[in-house]
Amino acid sequence: MRDLRIVFMGTPDFAVASLKSIIEANYHVVGVITAPDRPAGRGRKLQESPVKQYARDKGLPVLQPTNLKNPEFLKELEALTPNVQVVVAFRMLPKVVWDLPKYGTFNLHASLLPQYRGAAPINWAIINDEKKTGVSTFFLDEKIDTGAMILQDEVEIKPTQTVGELHDRLMERGATLVTETLQLIAKGNLTPTPQPANNQLKGAPKLDRENTKINWEQSLDQVYNLIRGLNPYPAAWSFLINNKKEVKVKIFHCSKETNTHNLDFGSIKVEDKKLKVAAKGGFLIIEEMQLPGKTKMEVKSLLNGYHFSEDAKLR
Repeated sequence: MRDLRIVFMGTPDFAVASLKSIIEANYHVVGVITAPDRPAGRGRKLQESPVKQYARDKGLPVLQPTNLKNPEFLKELEALTPNVQVVVAFRMLPKVVWDLPKYGTFNLHASLLPQYRGAAPINWAIINDEKKTGVSTFFLDEKIDTGAMILQDEVEIKPTQTVGELHDRLMERGATLVTETLQLIAKGNLTPTPQPANNQLKGAPKLDRENTKINWEQSLDQVYNLIRGLNPYPAAWSFLINNKKEVKVKIFHCSKETNTHNLDFGSIKVEDKKLKVAAKGGFLIIEEMQLPGKTKMEVKSLLNGYHFSEDAKLR
């Protein structure tokens, strides 16, 4: 059995679960690499990443480089003498970093590779109405999410599941997969396999203002899947035109009603204390939304004090 000296790299809550799993499995973590503290909130106070907070609680050495090629950082990393590195929800590493340990550097990715390589695999799996996804571990190489595969675990996507719910499920399954991968490396009986060639790959590009905006010309199912694939973060959005004013709103929980109608797509109907929006093939029923400068609200509460004009619409 190999004696592993692990350096862990990660930043958000998704990564904390894997680090916690490694610690609880009694592996030797010699250091943790995470993002620098960032200003957050109204006071713009410096905030530590979730991974840093957990690592400090456990008394683990923490490094927070701004430049992963900085000679000073590389010297500190080498001084930790890691023989394996684990990467979960971190940034792209230069070869000088991922090629350092004897037993390699592996990454946990929240998809069934080679599908959904990229920054937002959990979101895009739901947006594209996939029925299943999963988690994969693979060794890093020069390209993004293309290295030799180690392990995979498949997870079902339920028809009404939001990205927040799926994120938490994959976070748990991923943490288990990370410790299983370390176990294989420790035993020395790991046989990585190249990712299968596939001419019909679906990507997971970074989410931005354009690809999170609702297109009301799309089908009811497409609009519904976009909203649940962005709920709670970063949230699907649309322009609301009401009482001759236009504002940007975010839409969170919703349901759908298949129906025929002759309304313009995006038209709003308030009916039986429900906020219904016309789409191709029926109505989207908005259950939770956020007006500018406000916190998100249940629509039932919103309708008690907010009036939608007869020609109100989302575009």
